[in-house]
Amino acid sequence: LPSHNGLGVQSSSLLCMSAEVVPPTSDTQTSNNDDDDDEEKQPWWKEYKFKDAEFFEKVRQDFPILSVKVGGGQHDENNDSAATKKEAAAAEEEEAEEGKPLIYLDSAATSHKPLYVTNALTSYYNSINSNVHRGAHALSRAATSKYEKARDGIAHLVNANSRNEIVFTSGATESINLVASTYARSNLKKGDEIIITEMEHHSNIVPWQIVAQQTGATLKFVPLDIEHPEFDIKTLEELVTPNTKMVSFQHVSNVLGTINPVHDIVSLIRSKASPDCKILLDACQSVPHMPVNVQELGVDFLAASGHKMCGPTGIGFLWGKEDLLNDMPPYMGGGEMIDDVEMSGSSYAPSPARFEAGTPAIAQAIGLGAAIEYLVEQIGMERIYAYEKEMAYYLRRRLSEVEGVTVLGPKILSEEDGATTTAALVSFVCDKVHASDLSTFLDMEGVAVRAGHHCCQPLHKAVGVSHSARASLYIYNNKEDIDEFIRHLEDTLSFFGSLEGENGEEDDEEFVPFI
Repeated sequence: LPSHNGLGVQSSSLLCMSAEVVPPTSDTQTSNNDDDDDEEKQPWWKEYKFKDAEFFEKVRQDFPILSVKVGGGQHDENNDSAATKKEAAAAEEEEAEEGKPLIYLDSAATSHKPLYVTNALTSYYNSINSNVHRGAHALSRAATSKYEKARDGIAHLVNANSRNEIVFTSGATESINLVASTYARSNLKKGDEIIITEMEHHSNIVPWQIVAQQTGATLKFVPLDIEHPEFDIKTLEELVTPNTKMVSFQHVSNVLGTINPVHDIVSLIRSKASPDCKILLDACQSVPHMPVNVQELGVDFLAASGHKMCGPTGIGFLWGKEDLLNDMPPYMGGGEMIDDVEMSGSSYAPSPARFEAGTPAIAQAIGLGAAIEYLVEQIGMERIYAYEKEMAYYLRRRLSEVEGVTVLGPKILSEEDGATTTAALVSFVCDKVHASDLSTFLDMEGVAVRAGHHCCQPLHKAVGVSHSARASLYIYNNKEDIDEFIRHLEDTLSFFGSLEGENGEEDDEEFVPFI
């Protein structure tokens, strides 16, 4: 497998217009001619197979939620009448029996949790529930052991030099804010420069805007290259100066699916920026899906969320170089983060305790530790990466062939190209239907996709749309999920196309109920 941190993206148009759709071929419509005639009439995707599909079919069995039936009508939860509640309960029960099979394509927003993780959470609460660290009794010792074992698991996952480099947070948003509020606010001043990009998630934009306002530092951004949906290294080279003290960017775009060439970006920054420049990598969409090695990446900080990698919500982590973390002021004050407290002042514990004030999210951390064990030990990150590369290619190519669909991000020129430059997520817009309407209609068929701006308004404005739909995959998805999604998508677009001209066109640019 190629090294993930050096991946680039082939030049292509950012808005990849759909190709002419191949007419569907019925399973019963077979030719009596020779094999060559059969191959000409059979769409390419009919015979396409994922190399490791059999193994990942077994993985699906670890996720009970995938057997849930969904779809159907909705009831008014605000109606308090007993009769209505009884009718609603009956309707929900009927819906559960007669609903549609779930096709979950929203893992970039949050992943599902395997039994291995939910069992770990239940075991903690049922067997060793206790506060961690200072307790001397058996339950506290057992809880502390599980909690700190999770930290060790994360350190191993990203190849940290020390377990002390792993700080538990509520998620990537808090991780980024922690760095912005402690390191950046303490070290930046007027005349210093912060660089981010136009493709960032809001959680990697707003904290730096606040820091710039508070410190007087100048905030620059690398604009999105409309013609080539990749990280614009040439523009970055123009923006970086000896005054550049902080750079923060995504490893994988949560809209475009682009895998940024981290090694090339870091090398450029190190060659031109201030020797004191620090680099933060938002790895929310990479750590769950591919091997990530902080020693190879060369960054100073890395932020990730637990809930996107089979862990619980409310937990994530910040990795930072240990000496750097120990030089930073605390993020919050309270118990656990102190060394000594006097009425005249306090001294602080070293990392990671310095940044973990108060009772931590113990169960969530243990759940995250279990998720990492599941991904690393029971499956393997290299195996996950290889499987998702195939899905990435297949999903993007199939979507690009749907008439009336415009795919955002890299254009797939070949299987190898698709397998090495994009993650298994695709955002797209449709000619005849609003993304929110599309997601609602797909939901009626059991297909769960995301609609809105995906917390990336600047990116959407750069490509000239206010919102998009997004399909994102993970280890529990398969070829059938993608094929069914495409089938329901084509049916939905056909339905809306049949309505065109009947009611006229409405200006719905301001209607984005789902973000």
